[in-house]
Amino acid sequence: MCDDDRRIHLPPFPPEYRASGLLLHVTSLPSPYGIGDVGPAALAWVDRLRAAGQSWWQALPLGPTGYGDSPYQPLSSFAGNGLLISPDWLIEDGLLRASDVAGHSFSETAVAYDAVVPFKHRLLETAWTNFKGGARPDLAPVFEQFCDDHAHWLEDYALFRALKA
Repeated sequence: MCDDDRRIHLPPFPPEYRASGLLLHVTSLPSPYGIGDVGPAALAWVDRLRAAGQSWWQALPLGPTGYGDSPYQPLSSFAGNGLLISPDWLIEDGLLRASDVAGHSFSETAVAYDAVVPFKHRLLETAWTNFKGGARPDLAPVFEQFCDDHAHWLEDYALFRALKA
């Protein structure tokens, strides 16, 4: 698949191949948490695309955003945006309780970053505290493996984010 110059050569699509899709950033998916995420709504979106005969879903970059919240100016080309982590799946995984997300209402038509960012950060801090406190010890080896596999960027990025905070 690679030639001597390390260029990747993909086989061409067959002549009769036709496909279409849509561009929709994950943050635009519906969510009770103020911003779309990679959770149940993303799966429902993929199912809906398939039902509509679409083959491709293009999303904007998924890295952590900085000033202005633009996905085109991520703080890392490796890290994911924590705002896109699904609270529903953190509840399902036993790292959050349903009561952790209760009592908040957000716009259904726009992302209010000034409200969403502290809300989601609090949820992620709670999930992290629960994980470090022993919730889901079966995930510890997976977490450690992730840290080992990504050590070439993860420690520097963690330091950068800590200093930036």
